[in-house]
Amino acid sequence: MSQSAASLDMTYTEIAEKVRQGLRIGRDEARWLWNNVSDEEMRALAAGVRGRFHAAWTCSYMVMRIINYTNVCVAQCDYCAFYKLPSQDGGYVMSQDEVFAKLDELLVLGGDLAAFNGGFNPHLPLSYYCELFAAIRARYGDKIEFYALTIAEFMYLADHAKLSYAEAAERFKEAGVRWITGGGSEILTEEFRARHSKFKYTVAEYFEAQRAIVEAGLKTTATMVIGFDESLEERLEHLERTRHFQDETGGLASFLCWTYKPYFTQIGGIEITTAEYLRHLALCRIYLDNVPRIRTSVLTQNQQALEGLNYGADDFDLPIEDEVTQKAGATISLDFEKILDYARELGYEPRYRHVSVGQPPW
Repeated sequence: MSQSAASLDMTYTEIAEKVRQGLRIGRDEARWLWNNVSDEEMRALAAGVRGRFHAAWTCSYMVMRIINYTNVCVAQCDYCAFYKLPSQDGGYVMSQDEVFAKLDELLVLGGDLAAFNGGFNPHLPLSYYCELFAAIRARYGDKIEFYALTIAEFMYLADHAKLSYAEAAERFKEAGVRWITGGGSEILTEEFRARHSKFKYTVAEYFEAQRAIVEAGLKTTATMVIGFDESLEERLEHLERTRHFQDETGGLASFLCWTYKPYFTQIGGIEITTAEYLRHLALCRIYLDNVPRIRTSVLTQNQQALEGLNYGADDFDLPIEDEVTQKAGATISLDFEKILDYARELGYEPRYRHVSVGQPPW
């Protein structure tokens, strides 16, 4: 009997026992779970996998800022409400002093992590980035850690500078970079990219670049965005590719999933429900059995994101800014204690997770 035929005879009890034993499920089983089990059953499975990595009553969080250093971009993704083409009015590039001001405010608000996210700006040379990151490391030392760009931006910069991904990774490493986050992935299928981001890189190229980042000794993460027009099969392909990459490299420190915000974008659409997001988060925790940390998105789900702690997530960040997502309709609250109190109401003890060198995560 083929695996697909066998999948018709699956039961929750059989899959649950497999998960409890620490055995890996495949796409057919993940599909069956999505289509057949209740939210409560999905939660129970996800909680079991979460328990392999983290104490049941704890969760971790960070206070961070996404610094959108430029809004000039030639990628023209139809789900983005942020970018300006080089020929359009309203484009900007931040100076080092402007970046420092944002980092200083982050420290005042109790944060120690910044992430850089801009665009494919053809007017910015590699030296802009290397000098900026070196200046941040010199000025702040280990008081602040930063995610230097997304993988998609890293790829564009390498190509623009006529460097291999390995060479570009070494340049950034020399500039004091320790992290390049797994942003720019959205949904990692060729079909999705053909529909929505045809000027971005292929899925194979994406993982080629991420592999070079890991091999250079830099740290990286995995991300996923849902709620466009992607199918369940595309979501499962994304998870399968992520799990396979982690099997091969062990380089992914965490996996963050958030939801597409459709306001003021070219393709528009309607936001998916929080219930669907939480159910997907649980499936991610079950499927990504080799990724230690699953993060839920306060940025796009606000306080409701903390419900994700019951669906397999163990970590979240409290953002103070992300213009890309805010332009598409995200709202940000700086009432951190209210959000943390909600985590406590759910039965969790939130612990601050420092990402700076010498501060191991919880």
